[in-house]
Order: sequence, then structure tokens, then C-alpha cells
Amino acid sequence: MKWILALLVAGWLGGASGAWAETSLDPVPQRFVAGTSYTLGFWVLQHGTHPYEGELSPVGLRFTSPDGESLTFPGTPLPEAGHYAASVVLPEGDWKIEGLQGMFAPYLAGTVSVPGELKAEPVREESIEGFVAQGVDYWGAVRPPGFPDLPAEPAPVAQATAAASAPPPSPPPSRVAEDTGVPAWTLPLAAAGGAALAGAGWWLVRRRETEDEEPPRDPSAETIVISG
Repeated sequence: MKWILALLVAGWLGGASGAWAETSLDPVPQRFVAGTSYTLGFWVLQHGTHPYEGELSPVGLRFTSPDGESLTFPGTPLPEAGHYAASVVLPEGDWKIEGLQGMFAPYLAGTVSVPGELKAEPVREESIEGFVAQGVDYWGAVRPPGFPDLPAEPAPVAQATAAASAPPPSPPPSRVAEDTGVPAWTLPLAAAGGAALAGAGWWLVRRRETEDEEPPRDPSAETIVISG
């Protein structure tokens, strides 16, 4: 009977080892006052290293006092993966802060005294090391506290696209002339010859027009003089 119970416990621990999450808070106000609204940003990361691939519900922050009073504030998803925000208003007292993580168990995120200071639980070093080891970065400038910006190489597809969009280089003029079978030094002579032929043709046309014109008549030749 004992070995059966041991197997059941071992199986439960093995299944739970891949199903947990951690909640960490963004930087918070220095002092909390009763009856005042504050917006708290927080991150819910599976295994403490990466966003959960799916929809988590409910997600929020739960505040519990030593006498058992509990206040829950729902989280609103932010643009960054795994990032949420909750607007909270607390009465006076000491409160334990837990992150509600959907199907994952609640996670202790910090404590707060009202009026007074909120003390957030530090991000586990193991979670940051696991994030670096997996080598995948999910965020830009806005990222979980303590998580470094991993270096990334440019995408090969982007490089190929940029190279394909560049216009091909034009060959030098001398190569253009050689590729067409005409020596480059003949181009100026051909241009000069064309100009000479055009000039000669204009001269011939002008000469023919001059020959076709009637010569001017002498007015004195048509005058009749009658002498007295």
C-alpha cells in the first residue's frame, strides 16, 4: 500500500513539474495610502522564464490580510506577452499580495503595509538563468524586471529581401560598346560623319530651290518710249 502511495505522489510531482508559473511586479509607488487608486503592472511567466502560450483566466492580484479578509483586482492584458496591469485601492492594514495565474496556482508576489511601503518579492535567479539559457527573447524595451536583453542576429530573410531589391550595377560605357560589336573609338567619327551628311543634304536642297525660282524682270525692258 505504501509503495502505491509513493508512486502516486511521484507521478503527481512529475506532472506538476511542468505546470507552474511565477508572478513578478513592475516597479511600484514608494508609498501606499488608504483609499487611493494605484495601477500595478505585473508579469505572469510559465516556469518563470517565458509567456504562457494560450489564454490565462482569471489573471489578477489578490490581497489577503492576516485576519483572512481578501480583496481581488482583475488584471488587464498589456501589449507585451505575459504583461498585465491592475488598478487597486486598499484600506489600512497589512496585506499579502498573490498573483492569480489562471490554471496555475497563486504565486506570492510581495507584501504591503497601508499606509506604508510595498515590498515586492525579487525575481528568482534561477528564472533569469533559465531565460538566458533557452536563448529566446520575447520582448523589446518593456520586459520583466531583471531580464536582460538577449542579442539577436538580423533575419536571413530580411537580408535576402534587401539584396534582391537593390538594382543591378550598370556596366561601364566602354564595355557597352564592346558588347555590341562596335569599337568605342568609332563613335565620335560616326557622329561627325552624320553631321557632315546632314549639312551637304541641306545645301543641295537649297541650291535646287534657288534654280527653280524665276529671275527678276527688268522694268525698263517693258517700257514703251514714244518720241515726239
